[in-house]
Amino acid sequence: RPRRNIFCVGRNYQAHAKELAGSIFKGNNQPTDVWPMIFTKVPETVIGPFDTVQLPTGISDQVDYESELAIVIGQGGRNIRREDAMAHVWGYTIVNDVTARDVQTRHAQWHLGKSFDTFCPMGPWVVTADQMDGRDTRVRGWVNGELRQDASTQDMIFDIPTLIETCSRGITLRPGDVISTGTPAGVGMGRTPPTYLKAGDVVRVEIDGIGAIENRFA
Repeated sequence: RPRRNIFCVGRNYQAHAKELAGSIFKGNNQPTDVWPMIFTKVPETVIGPFDTVQLPTGISDQVDYESELAIVIGQGGRNIRREDAMAHVWGYTIVNDVTARDVQTRHAQWHLGKSFDTFCPMGPWVVTADQMDGRDTRVRGWVNGELRQDASTQDMIFDIPTLIETCSRGITLRPGDVISTGTPAGVGMGRTPPTYLKAGDVVRVEIDGIGAIENRFA
């Protein structure tokens, strides 16, 4: 479990930003190419790579999945320059940024809808930065064996150095901090009609060079 909140990035793939533009977010005209959208998830969201995600019965019935590459910071720092940022990456892991969409959209900030207990499966391990390049890998997500998400991290609107530079502006990043880099298109909210997770569903997230996590929802 991380010592503090996980930094997360919203709408960081162009196709994902477009799929949500026609959803409940359609009234939000905030540009997606000027500054990254940053929010956090509390440490208590984190569970293991094959643990069960608990659906918040009676609180939300619009639970969604988001397959993401996450950065683990090695060398800390503040006001890290973009050109120096990759030297601060210790490695990479996988995150499913599970989201209660109805709670997310109910509030001006996304924190509550992202931070239910068990809403951040992570793992299965951290692959060190000398073993792979997170700037050029493939992110895929399945629900009950159906491929829903498939994209390259090269498709990010804001790349990894930019995200590290942004998150460290006036804020000291510390070793072990996690930055989850955003999800590709294909989330349940973006489907027609929207399709949310229910008890018994299994979500698998796989990233080339890392492996996979797979979690049942109950």
